[in-house]
Amino acid sequence: MSKNDVAILGAGMHQWGKWGRNFAEYGVVAIKDAIKDAGVDWKDVDFIVGGDTMRNGYPGYVAGATFAKAMGWTGIPIASCYAACATGAQAIDIARTRILAGMAEVVVVVGADTTPKGFLAPNKGERTLDPDWLRFRLLGATNPTYFGLWAQRRMDLYGATEQDFARVKVKNSKHGIANPKARYNKLFTEEEVLASPLVSAPLRLFEICATSDGGAALVITSMDYAKKKGIANPVKISGVSTISPTFPQTVIDMPDFTTDSAAGISAPDRSFRDSIAYAAYEEAGLGPEDMDLAEVYDLSSALELDWYENIGLCKPGEAEQLLRNGDTEIGGRIPVNPSGGLGCFGEAVPAQAIAQVCELTWQLRGQAGERQVDGAKAGITANQGLFGHGSSVLCTR
Repeated sequence: MSKNDVAILGAGMHQWGKWGRNFAEYGVVAIKDAIKDAGVDWKDVDFIVGGDTMRNGYPGYVAGATFAKAMGWTGIPIASCYAACATGAQAIDIARTRILAGMAEVVVVVGADTTPKGFLAPNKGERTLDPDWLRFRLLGATNPTYFGLWAQRRMDLYGATEQDFARVKVKNSKHGIANPKARYNKLFTEEEVLASPLVSAPLRLFEICATSDGGAALVITSMDYAKKKGIANPVKISGVSTISPTFPQTVIDMPDFTTDSAAGISAPDRSFRDSIAYAAYEEAGLGPEDMDLAEVYDLSSALELDWYENIGLCKPGEAEQLLRNGDTEIGGRIPVNPSGGLGCFGEAVPAQAIAQVCELTWQLRGQAGERQVDGAKAGITANQGLFGHGSSVLCTR
């Protein structure tokens, strides 16, 4: 047991989809499911952390208050945070810190989003000092533009093929078809994936995640509170990583146009993405060999292969073989994205990292139904937010 362990007593989600309603509705459904799962009442919650959304007006910028009001004001402290795709991990870390400081016992962490049709884009307005705005204005570089660059890099460096990228989509569709919270419950074939329209070479439509509406919530408590509730062996958060990059970054990252030069200062031993999960492993005192499953941010099917290596499941260049061997399928050595991943959910930005931890919670409890990973006792999440936000949560039981 890590000295920084906190307990997850409740997990809840609103199904992902394209519902077009107020994002707060999704969050409230998720919160109610999570507190019911935890066996607590709303009045028992003494702190709430909301993950902000940038596409839903002012209430989205102050999500902690928005959700607290929607549930019914109780006078408790609140916090709101934003870290792009890493928002959920930031919210979890804020909750955990508050608990470990002895300033809270029962914390709700929640994120929800309502997204526009099509690719995510910057908010309207002229912002010439904003790199995210500039990459759209000067280059027309949507998120899939970067996904395509990373996929091509993988092909050039390691010999990945279009068939490999399609296999990732097929694998995740097999997992997601058994997930009632996923948006897409459809089984794909390689032929269907490879016949879908080319979007950002070499990636095709079915290999790039959609934008979605959805919400996810957790009830996180102190270990002492869990014992008082008679829960002797809860799922625990044993490590959280919210690290930032180390200069120089020699691999291009969204939304940057260029990399840093390593001419004067050597590149760090670990790249940013390699460092994200490593920090969570270090805190928990565990390693990749101890993991039974992983939930990673498959913004594209190709990017999932990169994450295999980033979280230490294999050496650089070996991800394709891991996939081809069936090691990352349910029933394989280390199932990845048993939830179905973003390929089956689409992306609801502030909810997604929380949803990853919901999946770990259900898996470690043995409550994942047809997608259950047998004997799962430890799992890790990984993703990354724009502008240098690392995101990884390691759970144990």
